[in-house]
Amino acid sequence: MTWSETFRSGWSAVRSHALRSTLTVLGILIGIAAVILTVGLGLGTQKDVSEDISSLGSNLLIVTPGSSTDASGIRGGFGTSTTLTVDDADALADSPSTPDVSGVAPETSTSVSLENGDSNWTTTVTGTTASWTDVRSRTLAVGEFFTEEDVASAADVIVLGSETADELFGRLNVVGQQVTIDGTAYSVIGVLESAGSSSSTNLDDIAVAPISTVGQQLIGGTTANAVSTVYIQAESADQLSAAYQEVESLLLNLHGITDSEDADFTIESQDALVETATSVYETLTILLTGVAALSLLVGGIGVMNIMLVSVTERTREIGLRKALGAPPWAIRRQFLVEASILGLIGGVLGAVLGVVAALTLPDVIGSSIVVSGLAVGGSLVIAVAIGVTFGVYPATRAARLAPIDALRSE
Repeated sequence: MTWSETFRSGWSAVRSHALRSTLTVLGILIGIAAVILTVGLGLGTQKDVSEDISSLGSNLLIVTPGSSTDASGIRGGFGTSTTLTVDDADALADSPSTPDVSGVAPETSTSVSLENGDSNWTTTVTGTTASWTDVRSRTLAVGEFFTEEDVASAADVIVLGSETADELFGRLNVVGQQVTIDGTAYSVIGVLESAGSSSSTNLDDIAVAPISTVGQQLIGGTTANAVSTVYIQAESADQLSAAYQEVESLLLNLHGITDSEDADFTIESQDALVETATSVYETLTILLTGVAALSLLVGGIGVMNIMLVSVTERTREIGLRKALGAPPWAIRRQFLVEASILGLIGGVLGAVLGVVAALTLPDVIGSSIVVSGLAVGGSLVIAVAIGVTFGVYPATRAARLAPIDALRSE
């Protein structure tokens, strides 16, 4: 029997038992689709996290305060202390000991209600310096950003995010308008270009004002000069490590700390954040893919069961073929081809289902799903391999049947 005859015979056997073949294919189909979606979801999540971190800016170091301890001795998490100040940020920007630092943008923020006539909108007002747009890679849709003179004079000016402007005014071109915060009128001098949303923050729902204005008028008290984060931009990616060492050394000196282990601040590299997040999601992807692969095992067992039933039903046919001179390898090959066809059909349909789901689900679940060509191709290979692997025993059993016993079978 030639290969073409074997394939025709195998396809005919699959078609003659359509319902049974469909149920077998369904098990493989679900497993393949689950693997493609799991891998795609993992890759998509890694992509989203990388984009979120990249949206902070480029070549960044992120400095946050240390932890605080209240009167009862309970310690807060990192970033809860007020150990970083505007003076620290100014020193980092102007010191000759930080030659690899190209920009510094301190931030302090508070949630307040902005009012425009009868309209009001609660958002986060971020206080920062004039270098914020360069360091954070933000641009303006209309108007301009405030200047260092505005920061020095604590001017009552504000720049709105695109969504904030739309909520308050119903349009973006609002330069020259005023918003009121706690009874103080602020002149709108610009609107930021839309930057979308990260996994935890809407980057367009924001208002930005001079850090001195926010500290004195909206925060006040002993924390008026404190900052929650200092974003530091290195001259280039190659100089990020050098900038890290320069920033750490200067802050230790400014805070009178001799041992870096006792530092009251934390410095994180943007690249390190990406690597850490990617590592975590890669591990989760592997675990979830392993769980999805169990369904492929179930599908493989289904193939074996169906092929064993097929061998039992076709015992007389096998005996007749062997009596007419068919060698054992021809019988074995026929059943392996049938199992491979079932695996291939399940793999192709599962791949199609997985790709279609990957293209439609992101709008439903709000997370990206990346279709991996390697995952799709690998799934097809695995589907055929499952058919062959789990078809070996039934095929071998059929090949070992004695012609006389097979012909006597009812």
